[in-house]
Amino acid sequence: RLAGLAHKGDYNQIGKAFDTLFAWAGARGLLGPQTRSFGVYYDDPDSVPERDLRSFAGVLVGPDFAASGDMSIVELPEMMTASVVHKGPYAELKSAYRHLYQTWLPTSGREPGALPCFEEYLNNPRALPPTEWLTKVSMPLAA
Repeated sequence: RLAGLAHKGDYNQIGKAFDTLFAWAGARGLLGPQTRSFGVYYDDPDSVPERDLRSFAGVLVGPDFAASGDMSIVELPEMMTASVVHKGPYAELKSAYRHLYQTWLPTSGREPGALPCFEEYLNNPRALPPTEWLTKVSMPLAA
């Protein structure tokens, strides 16, 4: 269950939504060492025009948390995923997706699910150089 902010357009610009989200979350005491942040990516950037790409910047919240203002709640159901951890700048995440879809998936015997891909940001990009950023990229799988 994520509280956050929708973003439309270039996926590489979702950082602006995260900046707004973190300011909002910080004012509500939602930020700390235990905070888990996620990006949800609804569209394939190779088949949807950049201006129409839809994504969501969110932080994990409890079941009773209510969003306010421009923030909303997105619930990701329990699901089976294929995941890979990428180390490096966010601009290079395409290689992780390429590995999942072009290398792993064709030999796995599995099919992608109908839910969107998502990323969990495993460390703080403001505290580390881009070469040390860790991102878990998850592709939902069909049951």
